[in-house]
Amino acid sequence: MTRKTIRQTATTFFAAISAILLVLSPMAATSAERIVAVGSSVVEIIYALGQGDHLVARDKTSSYPAEALALTDIGYIRALSAEGVLSVNPDLIFLLAGSGPPETIGLLEKAGVSIVNVPDNHTGAAILEKVRVVGEALSVPDRAAELAASIERSIASAKDEAGDRFKDVKIMFVLSAPDGRIMASGANTSADGIIKMTGAKNALSDFNGYKQLSEEAVIQAAPDVILMMDRENHGSKGETILDNPSIALTPAGQNRRLIKMPGEYLLGFGPRTAEVMHELTVKLNAFEL
Repeated sequence: MTRKTIRQTATTFFAAISAILLVLSPMAATSAERIVAVGSSVVEIIYALGQGDHLVARDKTSSYPAEALALTDIGYIRALSAEGVLSVNPDLIFLLAGSGPPETIGLLEKAGVSIVNVPDNHTGAAILEKVRVVGEALSVPDRAAELAASIERSIASAKDEAGDRFKDVKIMFVLSAPDGRIMASGANTSADGIIKMTGAKNALSDFNGYKQLSEEAVIQAAPDVILMMDRENHGSKGETILDNPSIALTPAGQNRRLIKMPGEYLLGFGPRTAEVMHELTVKLNAFEL
């Protein structure tokens, strides 16, 4: 791909992403006045649909847009308490798939508050389905259709920007490294999804979910790039992951190739996913793989 083509593709991408990031004026559509949203992508979608004024609480990881930080924090998505959720007197609760624990969800269902279960898969089509579900529940299906169309165009532009340049690039997503033991992503995870959407290969695809790896397994996977969440509370300290004895023997370690991005942004699969794809493309290009 020539530099001119890259510039043209990037211009198209930014034009598409701008349509999503435009500030949408609030719309008085939903009858719910006190909404609790669990899941960072759900919170982002609600704001993007102009319904943020109805939100009263969000889960701990939902910190975008900045206005969301002023909402009541009801705890981690998988460690919710019924008392905490119900303490804000919601009349509508959005729960991203995976919210829990099950005991809490059962109590919320018995409380008589309207609950909307939002699916969570790791593809572009799944993002559009999230938007549709949230838009229908908020009685703004037309605006949801517009938002979904903008997201779809942006994802297409981001895919065009990447092309097939990374089809042989192996990326290992490292979730944590407690005591130097690598916990990495296999197939069917959000990390696996974003790697594939960017056109690269997941270095580990012979198991599902997350798994702690032996040193031999890390070396055998031979990742070209290490991808991590940009935080230091999971047993690893950023660049030092490249000095892990097993990773140091891989192409990623030998060539110091590490990409770090905020977790909810990287793995959220919401309105900003096309932006994530673009950023990954830029960072991978910088490695001249």
